[in-house]
Amino acid sequence: MFNDGIIDGVEARLLNRHIDRRGWLTEVFRRDELPDGFEPAMCYVSLTLPGVTRGPHEHTDQTDYFVFTGPGDFQITLWDMRDNSPTCRIRQTVGGGNSAPVMVLVPPGVVHGYKNISDVPGLVINCPDRLFAGWKRECPIDELRHEEKKNSPFVMKGE
Repeated sequence: MFNDGIIDGVEARLLNRHIDRRGWLTEVFRRDELPDGFEPAMCYVSLTLPGVTRGPHEHTDQTDYFVFTGPGDFQITLWDMRDNSPTCRIRQTVGGGNSAPVMVLVPPGVVHGYKNISDVPGLVINCPDRLFAGWKRECPIDELRHEEKKNSPFVMKGE
């Protein structure tokens, strides 16, 4: 049903980790390195336990800007479901986290999920371009969930 490849509009970029005697620092984003037209509206951090998968789900309007720096390593899987995309029906897998800090930009209509593949809890930062549940949390949530659907075509590799 899906072919493996690179999805149009998805950006995955390794991040630099600056290490010194105090620890390390990784820039989450810089305005001068963001894709044209993308402006984060909020930021949150989540903790995912070892072996746990979040998603897959998708957004109609929201673009996600995920950052995986560690602790923990993740496998991120994306499926392009946009009918007007030149990469419709392509599945892309990206790895990153403690072993290789990475950011992953996920445009609307791209189903996505991630799994903590390490033996320690992992932190994930997201800086989406929409407020969760809108201004003052008074709007419908822009999220189509697939993880609980029977016979979902969106299966993380290795599951």
